[in-house]
Parts: sequence; structure tokens; C-alpha cells
Amino acid sequence: MLGGLLIMGCLGVLCGVGLALASKIFYVYVDPKVEAVSSALPGANCGGCGFPGCGANAEAIVAGKSSPSSCVAGGPDLGAEIAAILGVKLEAREPDTARPGCTYGYQDAERKFIYEGIHDCVAATLLYGGSKVCPIGCIGLGTCVRACPFDALSMGPDNLPVVNPDKCTGCGTCERVCPKHIITLTSNTRRVEREYTTEQCTAPCQRACPAGIEIPVYIRKIKEGDILGAVRVIKETNPFPLVCGRICVHPCEYECRRNLVDEPVAINHLKRFAADYEMKSGQRVQIPRAPASGKRAAVVGGGAEGLTAAYFLNRMGHDSVVYEGSSRLGGLLRTGIAENRLPQKILDYEIESILDAGVEAKMNLKLGRNFGIASLLEEGFEAVLVTTGGWDAQMGDKDRGRTLPGVNLLIDFILKHSEGKALSSGRKIMIIGGGQAALQAAMACLEFGAESVNLILRKDRDRVPYREEEISRGEAAGICFHFKKTVTRMVGVGAELTHVEVASVSEEGQAQEERELLPVDLLLTGAGRFPELIYVRSVSEEEAVEMEEGASIRWETLVPYAGPFAEQDIGIFRPGEEIGDYKAVVEAIGAGRRTANSAHRFLTGRSVESPPNMIRKWTDVLNLKEIEPVAVQSRIPMPESSPDERIKDPNAEIALGYSEDQAVQEARRCLQCGLICYRRVDGAGRVS
Repeated sequence: MLGGLLIMGCLGVLCGVGLALASKIFYVYVDPKVEAVSSALPGANCGGCGFPGCGANAEAIVAGKSSPSSCVAGGPDLGAEIAAILGVKLEAREPDTARPGCTYGYQDAERKFIYEGIHDCVAATLLYGGSKVCPIGCIGLGTCVRACPFDALSMGPDNLPVVNPDKCTGCGTCERVCPKHIITLTSNTRRVEREYTTEQCTAPCQRACPAGIEIPVYIRKIKEGDILGAVRVIKETNPFPLVCGRICVHPCEYECRRNLVDEPVAINHLKRFAADYEMKSGQRVQIPRAPASGKRAAVVGGGAEGLTAAYFLNRMGHDSVVYEGSSRLGGLLRTGIAENRLPQKILDYEIESILDAGVEAKMNLKLGRNFGIASLLEEGFEAVLVTTGGWDAQMGDKDRGRTLPGVNLLIDFILKHSEGKALSSGRKIMIIGGGQAALQAAMACLEFGAESVNLILRKDRDRVPYREEEISRGEAAGICFHFKKTVTRMVGVGAELTHVEVASVSEEGQAQEERELLPVDLLLTGAGRFPELIYVRSVSEEEAVEMEEGASIRWETLVPYAGPFAEQDIGIFRPGEEIGDYKAVVEAIGAGRRTANSAHRFLTGRSVESPPNMIRKWTDVLNLKEIEPVAVQSRIPMPESSPDERIKDPNAEIALGYSEDQAVQEARRCLQCGLICYRRVDGAGRVS
């Protein structure tokens, strides 16, 4: 009996020692924060966060790879609870929703591929590319619907996914399982930032619009009677639909596929109809604002470009203030267009909408006279956007040459030189662009006693507009030619420019690794206008020590990312972009949106660059050379005032605008194109 007890006791001791050793050997440390976060999560394991289960998401949250608010099943208060566990502050986040990006169901495709495999979109794309000829169109097998953890998706009668916005949580599960990226997450800010890419199904009119408006979408809404919905679509990329509806040069219509049959859809007239409808309805349509970021941005210049930039910065959650040198906003829209084409009351209404959205405007304050870049940064603005225009926008302005720190227009220098006036400032000079006049100005700068003169040229030595003997004579005189280079950044202190960064340009127009910071205190630009630039505080590693009280602000510039019409990505004044102010207003609006997007990327800690695979003017995309069967339908002409009425009131508008019946009839002419697809027509020749 006693022996048995001893044996049992020894076995117990051995087991205890073994278990103790095992616990040491196989011990797994559990981070108490991970445990606390995991306990706070609902345990739904729905996958909506993008991780395989709540435990995996808890680890990702603690590691900083997932947001405290990433759980879409736990309710709005859960994010704050998890943030409190981690001891961090939870910022308000703009909600995302899923959005299908295809409007052409496979049942309408002219060419189909027979697929009898697994009823799954991913599997279908592995065999013959799917069920129709369009390489990026929706497969229509409903994999996204089955994957949605919240029953927010269904397949519509056209075999395309339909999103229930009341159920969609923006978890992104559908986006992750779609093999063609047809269904993606979107938000108001994402739609403001959007640039068309080769991965999207786009129509020719969309790709031709400098503002990037989703033209087929707003036309479809007009056809369906949702006129204010059409205005909302337009304002996602263009806050001036009333103005553009009257004076836009409508490059979109030149690309409309109805040109292959009869006449283009009256895209611009339809835009005007929708905007007029909004004004007459008494309801101002605004794009909802993202949660406040606490960041402030100043916009210098109150023309179409500056107001557009300020509006979209405000919509993306940043406080924006416009500084205008004159007593009224509008720029060339105010001073350069006849009343019978653009009535002042129409422009006033459009500007009031921008101000009502929350944009602040300060009048009769001019950069270089009443304030400077450094003073705005000292006031607490994190970014200063310059949209001041140039020679043609500021004719007769004596202070034009003092607009930007250390930057002047070459034409102003030439005029002063013709009057025999010497340089009032600038001993280390750089000239960008200007052709033959730039070379002559460079020689004149040396005559006036400049210490150094750098001439920046994007082309090779044998392709610049100078003869070899002219280049040799200039080099002998002291001009430093920089071939295949472009200006990428300016650096300064207070009101002074101190350095300019130049980069080498490859044959493809991309920046190369070679970058050089040159001492420059005066930059002369041969373009007809000042470049769009974003000024921000600059503190290099050597300057990281705390600045003395009263010391001047150090700043540097960011160049907004290249637009769809630029032939190169790098530098200011890229080939293909406009160099004057008398251009289409829609191009100024597009430039303003891209400048705002670039500033937004900086303010949110991202690099300022265009989206990958962005469709450019020279990008090859699928297209059609003919369409059939499409019956001929006459374009609805724009109603106009009679000659007698014009004589009676010369300032009255000539174009009167569509009626609602006319607009709906014209909207029905739209083929709702994609890359190569279009809707079938019925026996009467009407688009179905």
C-alpha cells in the first residue's frame, strides 16, 4: 500500500516536472494587447476586414497593419474602444461602398466564349478570358455576390452585380475576389481623386474630357429622370457645370461614337440642362465632405483653377482659403467672356455654390504685395497652392513680376531689357524654355553682371532650336547648358529663392536618378504663365534643429502630378500641357482638381504622383471603327433666341437650353459605350 502511494507520488512529481519543462519549451507568448483587442472583436470571423478571422485581425491591428476601425461587423463604437486599448487616437474615416464598373452584361455581347466549367469568375478568366470579347468586362457569374459577408450584393437582370448601399459596409471582400477589378471600393474622395486607367472600362468621351467627368453615367441619369443625380455625378470632378455647359469647347463630342453613324450626342448641352435644372430647383447639390482632417491649405488665385482646387480640397476634408488680388472672384471667366455667352449671374451662382460648401475667400490681397508664401506657411497653412496664371491673365498688372519668390516671366525680363533696364535682383540665374529668346536673355544676363546663368532644355544638344555655333558661343561666354534636363523642385527661405533642383529626362519622359540642386536666386520661365506649384515647409536633416525665433521659413515646392494630356511625367511645363491662360475652362478645371489631389496626397502622407496605368492622350486602348445596327437619329438642336430678340437685348443669352423632354430625348441617343461595347438597339432603332 505504502509502496503504491510512493510510486504514484513519484509519477506525479515526474509528470509535474515534465509539464513544467514542456511549458518552458513550448511556451507561446500572447501579447496582452492582442488578447484584449481579440476579446473586444465580435468573433464573427466574417472576413470583411481582409484577414482570416478576428484573431488574425487583432494581431494585424496591434502590429499597425490594420486600422482599429477595420472591423466592419462590430459597429461604429468598436473602433474607438480598440483605439483606447492601444492608447491611440481614432480619426474619423470616410465610409467606402462597393461600386460596379461595368455596364454591359455578357448576354449582350456579340461574341461569346463557351465556358462550361466551375460557376466562378476566377475560374472562367483562366479559360479563354471569360464570357465575352471585352477583356475587362464583368464575367457575370456572381462570385462577388457569393463572397459578400453582408448580403449587400445581388445579380441584376443584366447579369451585372447590384450593390445595396444600406447593407454595404465597404469591407472590400467583393473587390478582392473580382478577377477583373470590375467591382471596387469607392467614396466621395476616391471619386474626386480618380483618374481613368487602362484597367477600367471607359468610353471615348470620358477619356477626352479634361475634367474627367463620368459622361455616360450622368447622361444615363438624365434619361432616367434623376436630374439632380446627374448634377452630383458632374460635380464629383467639375464644380462649374453651369459655366462649362455654356462655354466648354466639348472635346468629348469629337470622340463620341455616334460620329460613326450620324452626329455626336449633345454632351455639353445635356450638362447645361442638368445644371440649369439644379439652379431652377432651388436645391444646391454638393458633394458630401469627408471628415475634417484638421489640415489647412491656402489657394492663391481666384479663377476657375484656383476655385476648383479650393472646392475639392474642402470636399476632401481640408480647410481651404482662396486669396484673390482683385475685388471679385472668377478670373478670366469674369473679365474675358461676353455677357451673352456667360451671364455674370450664372458665374455668381456657381461661385456662391463653392463658397457655400465651406471655402473661404479673401479679396484684394495679392501675393508679393500683401503677403508672401512664407507668411502663409507661418500662419499655419500646411500647403500653399499657386494658381495665379501669367502674362495673358494679368496684363497691365505692375506687380505681376513679384508673384512667386524668385520666379519671373521671361517676357517681363525681355521688356525691361528692351528699355535698357538692368536686373533689379538675381545674380544666379536659371532660364527654362523660351526658345531663341531664352538664349538672347541668357547673354543679356551675363552682360548685366550675373554670376551664373543656367539654361534648362528638355531635348538633346542636336535637337534644341539653336545652331551648334550659337551653343559654342554661349558656352564660351559662360552660359551653362543643361540638355535633357527639367526643373523638378525649388527651395527657398522667406521671400528668397535659393536653389533649384533639376533632373535628367529619359527618352520616355521619365525622371532618372540624376538630380542636381543648383544655387539659383532668379528663375525665368519662357512659358506664358506661372506654373502650378504647391509650396510646403522644408526642413532637411541638417536643418532639423529647432529654428530660432523670428527665423525665416524654409520652403520647397511640389509639382502636381502630370495630367492625361502631358507627354512626359517629370518637371514643370511638361510638353503637351497648356502654357497660356486663354485655354478651355474645362482644362483649367481639370488642372485645379489635379493640383488639389496632389496637395491632398501630400497632406495625407502619400507621394505626389499620378496613378499607375493612367490613360494618357497617346495611350493605346481598345476602340471601334464601326458600330451596327444603330439607326440614324438626328441630334436635338439647341434652342436659340431670335435675331430680333438679340437686337433688343444684346446681353441676353443666345443659347436658351433644352427643355426636359428635349434633354431626355437627346440622352436616349447615347450608346452607353465602354471600351468596345455598346448597347443593342431594338427594331425601331432605339437604344435599349
